[in-house]
Amino acid sequence: MLRTRALAPALLLLAPLAGGCGASASGADGPKTVTVTVGYQSKTINTVTAGTLLRSLGYFEQELAARGRQDGVTYKVDWQDYATGAPITAQMTAGKVDIGSMGDFPLLLNAARGKELGQPTRLVSVTGYNLRGGLNTIVTAPGAPYASLADLRGKKVSTSVGSAADGTLVRALQRAGIDPSNGVQKLNQQPSVGASALQAGSADALSQFVAWPGQLAYEGKAKALYDGAELNLPTFHGVTVRQKFAAQRAGVLDDFLRAQRKATEYLRTQPVAAAESVAKETGLPAEVVYLYNGANGIATFDPALRPELVAALKEDVPVLKDAKLVGDVDVDAFVDPAPLKRAVPEADHPAYPVAGSARPELWLRNEPATRTFDTPAALLKALKGAGAGAVRAAYVPDAVTGTPWFADKAVWVAQGAELRAFVTPAGAKSYVDQHAGSGARIVGFAEAEGLAS
Repeated sequence: MLRTRALAPALLLLAPLAGGCGASASGADGPKTVTVTVGYQSKTINTVTAGTLLRSLGYFEQELAARGRQDGVTYKVDWQDYATGAPITAQMTAGKVDIGSMGDFPLLLNAARGKELGQPTRLVSVTGYNLRGGLNTIVTAPGAPYASLADLRGKKVSTSVGSAADGTLVRALQRAGIDPSNGVQKLNQQPSVGASALQAGSADALSQFVAWPGQLAYEGKAKALYDGAELNLPTFHGVTVRQKFAAQRAGVLDDFLRAQRKATEYLRTQPVAAAESVAKETGLPAEVVYLYNGANGIATFDPALRPELVAALKEDVPVLKDAKLVGDVDVDAFVDPAPLKRAVPEADHPAYPVAGSARPELWLRNEPATRTFDTPAALLKALKGAGAGAVRAAYVPDAVTGTPWFADKAVWVAQGAELRAFVTPAGAKSYVDQHAGSGARIVGFAEAEGLAS
């Protein structure tokens, strides 16, 4: 039996950090100043409508300036950037962060810790989501011999305990018949540490959330082993607020949610510009940002608290309970749709289309918009015509899960005149096995490009 090499999860998740000020007032005789502290994750790029992009656009500050002119208060925003959701929760439970954004599993920890420590929080909106779970991916080193999850039995797998990516790992291993508690050696690491461990060979695989898998694959430092969308379970990030702050500054929370809605509209109507902006702010390649946040990206952006997402959150609770990270969590009490309905009335909040029917997409240099295609073969034909030097990135959806991936990093299957792409070798092999006798075969990217007509 193998021992799970996890650092003390509770300590890692709850380590308090210095800084932060929450909402404050100053100047007994002069104008009142209120500072709103927002915790965000700049590189967790499907939270950008409540963080990186929102900050760069200045929409929240504009809303607060208008409010300040009405009530004679000067509002300031203190944006605090973190690598994961855990330190945001630590700061919120200390009363030092008012509004934060994080993934579904960290949101449950946020709810649990807030209740335990007398700083209850509420989930008030969603940033980005994928109804199949495609935001989380398990990757291995480019030259690793592993072809499926079954090959990870007894191996060292890096993840961040308590994160959505850890939840994906646990569920994926269970479906593969591997006990997640002792079937692998789990390394509890921050995403950047895990990425380094994978490259150094001290970890055999890495299970992480957006944008780490895509970034490593784009840079040629990893290949996909498991597409989280194979679970067919929703995963998302959302916005949480301290209940006391929401009660004391309801109007400010409304301003934030209106600003988030505006940032969502900007991202959806100007996806290339949004990707470039986020890339500039984070240092991530714009091509990676676009993989997740683009017009046909892995994430769908919509602030609405969709019933499917709330239901998925309830299904996440047992996973965290089994890991002894939470007890019972009252999800219905944690989810509060009232502020969003108040700030963005239903009539002004149309339902956005759901990701999952992505089309092949080509991003050429010096073009303000991307080109979409009806088939993978059409994309490959356009790639041949454009020439490598003219191409920034090409994206193609997985033939089964719909998860977009870089065309040159995908696993291709030729079946007669048809070309299909898959995120993982296991996905491609499964398709070929299911279509035995049809001539379906796995081919390299260069061969697939040559077959396109």
